[in-house]
Amino acid sequence: MNIKNISRIALGGMLVAAGISHLTIARKEFQAQVPEWVPLKKDDTVVYSGIAEILLGTAVAVAPKKQRSLIGAVAAGFFAAVFPGNLAQYQNRKDGFGLDTDERRFARLFMQPLLMAWAITSTKKDKI
Repeated sequence: MNIKNISRIALGGMLVAAGISHLTIARKEFQAQVPEWVPLKKDDTVVYSGIAEILLGTAVAVAPKKQRSLIGAVAAGFFAAVFPGNLAQYQNRKDGFGLDTDERRFARLFMQPLLMAWAITSTKKDKI
């Protein structure tokens, strides 16, 4: 197994673990990241996004080679779609996941582009 496959499977596992934590141990923590403008209840948003992460992580980890770049693009899109939650947590100074200072919440904003890059690079087609 090469480093790209290990990276892809690790990303899938991370997404599944994060999704499970949405539904269990970190449910309240994730509610801190739901922007006020989301029209659903905060807990419903956390549950739905957790289910989406579990499904997406599974797809990232087990997708056939032909589908991996598409799934990677979907994962990158997902990371972009949840960015407003990270931004809202920073703007509203909501604590969660040890992000209890403005500096930590601000630094967290730079994780989304890294996650997007991870999704794209670990699933892109090999050049022949």
